[in-house]
Amino acid sequence: MRPPRPPARGPKAREPAAGTAARAAATALLAAVLDNGRSFDALLEPGALPSFDALDGRDRRLAHAIAATALRRHGTIGKALDRLIERRPRRAGRLFRVMEIAAAQILFMDVPDHAAVSVALDQLADDRDAVHFKPLANAVLRRLARERDTTLAGLDDPGLDTPDWLWRRWVAAYGEETARAIAAAHRLEPTLDISVKSDAAGWAEKLGGSVLPTGSVRLIPSGPVEDLVGYNDGEWWVQDAAAALPARLLGNVAGRRVADLCAAPGGKTAALAQAGARVTAVDVASQRLARLAANLQRLRLTAELVTADVLSWSPGEAFDAVLLDAPCTATGTIRRHPDIPWLKRPEDVAALADLQRRMLKRAVAMLKPGGRLVFCTCSLEREEGEDQIAALLADHPRLRLSPVAAEEIGGLTEVLAPSGTVRTLPNHLAGPSPRLSGLDGFFIARLEKS
Repeated sequence: MRPPRPPARGPKAREPAAGTAARAAATALLAAVLDNGRSFDALLEPGALPSFDALDGRDRRLAHAIAATALRRHGTIGKALDRLIERRPRRAGRLFRVMEIAAAQILFMDVPDHAAVSVALDQLADDRDAVHFKPLANAVLRRLARERDTTLAGLDDPGLDTPDWLWRRWVAAYGEETARAIAAAHRLEPTLDISVKSDAAGWAEKLGGSVLPTGSVRLIPSGPVEDLVGYNDGEWWVQDAAAALPARLLGNVAGRRVADLCAAPGGKTAALAQAGARVTAVDVASQRLARLAANLQRLRLTAELVTADVLSWSPGEAFDAVLLDAPCTATGTIRRHPDIPWLKRPEDVAALADLQRRMLKRAVAMLKPGGRLVFCTCSLEREEGEDQIAALLADHPRLRLSPVAAEEIGGLTEVLAPSGTVRTLPNHLAGPSPRLSGLDGFFIARLEKS
């Protein structure tokens, strides 16, 4: 008698390709930003996105890099896909977010094309709306890989990766040539700039970086910041070279009472405390202040922390100096935060400019006669910079501009306006390569109260 046949087996399940989870998380990040209007940085926080939380450190860095590239080149990727798709289907689930993530890798990253395509098709298989378009995605992505150069021909204009409303504003404010240079800088991955307590040259040598004219140390990031020598010992903190300037422009603050308004995440508070100021750091967000407190503890620096709304908070006595880094559209930080162009709207400029105007009024009221006020925003929009100061001076005859001199900012004459205010742009500060060049876009004005 023959033994019974073993039960028939179905086809063996295919093992997920390497990096599948990271690419799926990258798709979720992109969709959360573009479809749900969520902040990219907030999505990276613990508990914000389960698919990202579940990754190990290496896959987190990969997911972050892919999603950031897809955001940084969002306009170009969209144009490239449209060249290969006759008409975009509707009700297609996450089809185009999956394809954009794959296209970012194929066009702009050093990863195997077959991995990008294979994982994209696996993702579509799990989406009941998108699964019907797997053949389309397969054909388009494989053709994109074969015809990369042809598809990208004529898509080298950096303005493609800037929303039209922002592009028009920058052309009007700075001219088309400069607007193009700004947009080109935004396409590049950011550097890692740090402010050191002392011995910038020594730390540049230890970290493999270089000292900028402004005194910051610049390097190409590699791995978690926390793993770099000196971080856990509190010898330095992360801060863009442009963001390091406002605190310095208050001058000698040793022993003086200084208010740092809208202080979190705390780079300026740290700089003031390191310079010997008695700092009161004010911020409306208790969670952000908790992070500031942790940074100060790591740096072995002290400041008084106040959780309060600047518009309603009144100090016990006026300050010798006030630094107001006001909330803004942050369009000067797009290179570091590539979600900003796709989250902000034209109406945000006016709303934030109104908030800045009211905060400036409070900052002036907190300042002693003879005291200094430094106002700054990390925005490229004139309503959040030059126009604010013009209106402030018109309304407060006791205030006057205190012009900034080139030697106070490392000799960077290109960032100085004739009035003595500072306007840094992402295309300023040329370095040995495009990647090592640039600054966050900032407006900074220093005023004195008579």
